[in-house]
Amino acid sequence: MADAAHVYDSLKNSLIYENPLSSEEDLRGFRLEGRAGMSFPEGRLRLENAESADLGQKANYVLWCPRPFPADFQMELDFRPIREPGLAMIFFAASGKDGRDLFDPVLAPRTGEYVQYHHGEINAFHLSFFRRKEKDERAFHTCNLRKSYGFHLVAQGADPIPDAADAEEMYTLSLLKRGPEVRFAVDGLEVLSFRDDGVSWGPLLGGGYIGLRQLAPMIGDYAGLRVYSLKG
Repeated sequence: MADAAHVYDSLKNSLIYENPLSSEEDLRGFRLEGRAGMSFPEGRLRLENAESADLGQKANYVLWCPRPFPADFQMELDFRPIREPGLAMIFFAASGKDGRDLFDPVLAPRTGEYVQYHHGEINAFHLSFFRRKEKDERAFHTCNLRKSYGFHLVAQGADPIPDAADAEEMYTLSLLKRGPEVRFAVDGLEVLSFRDDGVSWGPLLGGGYIGLRQLAPMIGDYAGLRVYSLKG
């Protein structure tokens, strides 16, 4: 665990974005697709569905950080699951098709339904880091990395975050994107890695936006969003 944490720390250059996610003011400029409840118990962002989970995909949502990030970066985010079932995901390197900005008004509107994100008018990585939705996902916990356009499962690893009933603290998620490489760790323990050849799953993804997605009826807490540039 220490060796993996050292690798991530050694690649950090300068802090280019920091947000405590502790109040409504911290979410100024953020873009919500779909409907969600957002509150700040204990000074942390709590996300939960505003629509009934009975609506299926129509109850889900994405909350986008308002600024794009470079192609190479390291992100850290503190997370704690509060209620299951459900799923928590990070979108990153997200951009509109044909080189457009993710929020270009010519792109089709997005309302939180997943098909709009993997077979819509955007390209992105999707990291499902907490999956407790289906029966098999609750019995055998994995983190999944997908790439779109498309629904390409490109990497998978064991999920070390405990179930909501046993999660008594925040867990630090570390996400590294450098050239064709993606790596992900939880509390310094590396969970998965992926090296993109730029052909098998479409062209390499460059800079873009970061977003948080949850599937109803999950509730999750988030804090301390930090994004760093990389050395070299």
